[in-house]
Amino acid sequence: MPLFRHEPTGKPGEWYFCLKHHKVEEGPECAAKDRLGPYASRQEAENALQIAAERNREWRTDPAWNDDDPGQDRS
Repeated sequence: MPLFRHEPTGKPGEWYFCLKHHKVEEGPECAAKDRLGPYASRQEAENALQIAAERNREWRTDPAWNDDDPGQDRS
C-alpha cells in the first residue's frame, strides 16, 4: 500500500477538462495536476483549451505585464 494516495479532489457538479485523457469530467476523476477547471458547465469545460488560449493571449498582450519594452513605466 502506498504511503500517499493521489486521489482526485473536486466535487460533483464541477466540470473539468482532463489534459491526460483529452476528455471532459464531472467531479473528481483524474488528478488535479492533469485537469483544467473547475468550470460551471460541461460546455464550458469542453472549450477549456480555447479558453486557456484566449487567456494566455490576453496575458501576453496586457501592457501591465508586457516585458518586451524595458523602458515602459509600470506604475
